[in-house]
Amino acid sequence: MDPESTGPRSLAERFRPGRTRWGVRKRATASAVVVVAGALLVAGSILLILLQTYLSASTETAALRKADDVIAQMADHDVEEAAEYIMTTAHAGQYVQILTPAGTVFASSDSAGAEQPVTSLRPSAGEVLTQKVPGLPELGDSDDFLVVAKGVPVRGKTYTVAVASTVQVQADTVSTVAWLMLGLTPVLLAAVGLLVWELVGRSLQQVQRIRRQVSRINVHRLSGRVDVPPTADEITALALTMNSMLDRLQASEQEQRRFVSDASHELRSPLATLSAAVEVASADSTGATWNELKDVLADETARMRYLVENLLTLAKSDDGGLRIDVTDVDLDHVVQDEIRRLRATSAHRIEADLRPVRIQGDPMRLGQVLRNVLDNADKHARSRIRITLDTRPGEAVLAVDNDGDLVPEGDRLRIFGRFVRLDESRTRGSGGSGLGLAIAESIMAAHHGTISATESPAGECRFELVFPRADPVGLPDHHRGDRLPSPLPKLSPP
Repeated sequence: MDPESTGPRSLAERFRPGRTRWGVRKRATASAVVVVAGALLVAGSILLILLQTYLSASTETAALRKADDVIAQMADHDVEEAAEYIMTTAHAGQYVQILTPAGTVFASSDSAGAEQPVTSLRPSAGEVLTQKVPGLPELGDSDDFLVVAKGVPVRGKTYTVAVASTVQVQADTVSTVAWLMLGLTPVLLAAVGLLVWELVGRSLQQVQRIRRQVSRINVHRLSGRVDVPPTADEITALALTMNSMLDRLQASEQEQRRFVSDASHELRSPLATLSAAVEVASADSTGATWNELKDVLADETARMRYLVENLLTLAKSDDGGLRIDVTDVDLDHVVQDEIRRLRATSAHRIEADLRPVRIQGDPMRLGQVLRNVLDNADKHARSRIRITLDTRPGEAVLAVDNDGDLVPEGDRLRIFGRFVRLDESRTRGSGGSGLGLAIAESIMAAHHGTISATESPAGECRFELVFPRADPVGLPDHHRGDRLPSPLPKLSPP
């Protein structure tokens, strides 16, 4: 039995497309229903509270207005006229009484309440008091009532006008609204759930289509792309992002294939030479052939070692693992050392105009950059190479000019690619591996600098290296134009 079959389910099993899609729809629908239910609960509670408050305030306002009308009658006429007024304006659900200073009923809008006061409240003149009572048994009414009592001064005595208004209608109204909301809530939640289910399903159909299209793309079909929906939303952004990622993957895969092909081609030549030389030397028992071929073997071995080291440097830069030991570096000293080396091996005239400048970086890696650029200039120059080190605000600029052919404008970026040779007719022995400038660009990027191919003001081929400076103030201007010591004796060119 496969041990994996008894273990936890794999990611592919746990996240099958159909199961994932239904799970998302369920979670989205449930979340929407819960949110809407919570919103309805809060909004309904607030609505009922406001409705209850409004109806209670309306009942109290109506009762107080009725009491003021009775008081106005008492002021304009007399108590007897007011008693007649409350009897002629009586209506269901509201009882009005005029109470004497002794608390007895002087007049009542309902004959059933002529003997018993509807309230025990006795406000002073001009004072208003309210009271809620569960019913008026003296009137044979069991509904809840709100009683408003207001004191009235009459001929030096204080009468009380009491108005009892039923609040049962208001309570019934609130109850009806509550039950209506409770009955409609499930319907509304069901509608929200169905709507969200449908909308999420349609959205996931777009995602599902993108997933199916991406699943059909593999290393042999990297040219495939996903359809971009015209909805101008997050799904469109997802499709564009996927296509952008596939573009980068395809470009990276093509670059990797080309890199492997070029590296294999570069290594095949020295390996073939070594293999043939070893076979020839091993067939000669006298050892004379070995003595004749050992220099060739040493040269081919050194060439292959140099190529492998360059490939390793580029691989480290790709992985972000290119080691840079940062320290303060006098860039002019590094340039001087490389110029001395070039003067000792080059048949060309070397001119230098260096200004002292300090940067932060790795002197060994910086020397590698300068060596690659100077060697490139030496290969293409006709008779003269000029190196200029200058400064500008926050930067140090190193220009390497040669009087050879200019780099065509269309190739000034491509030249920093790997295994790029602008002159394909050159032999690999004279033309190099095509990795020097690629390595120089990687090291410059690690130092937060740039390297570019351009044209000098004099119309010569120029490679310009720009470094961030460690001494923003710089050195005094009198250092400008300092020349290197007299050149070392030139050796015969190899």
